[in-house]
Amino acid sequence: MSDSFQDREKSFEAKHKMDEEHQFKVVSRRNKLLGQWAAEKMGMSGAEIEAYAKTVVIADLEEPGDDDVVRKVMADFATHGVDISEDDLRAEIERLMGVAMEELKADFEALGKDHEQVGG
Repeated sequence: MSDSFQDREKSFEAKHKMDEEHQFKVVSRRNKLLGQWAAEKMGMSGAEIEAYAKTVVIADLEEPGDDDVVRKVMADFATHGVDISEDDLRAEIERLMGVAMEELKADFEALGKDHEQVGG
């Protein structure tokens, strides 16, 4: 293989890794926001909200997709007598995905002139 082909391959691999890390950060932020929202619906406050939000983030590590998070939050809603449908919960998950993306975008700090954010 030529050096330029190897360099290009490494570049694609690096971009893929960076994209995967970004997606993980967005989903983790979304899950934290979801946990905070759900905790407030269940009447929690202060440190309880942050502690519960962490449990939602951790719940998402059980399996790919959002079903593990949905199951956890819906079970917790049932335990606390919160009347929110699964459809409404999934709609909130979608809404918070956009919020999480915007928050991460706002948190972005350029590493220098060669690493400035593009398209935003």
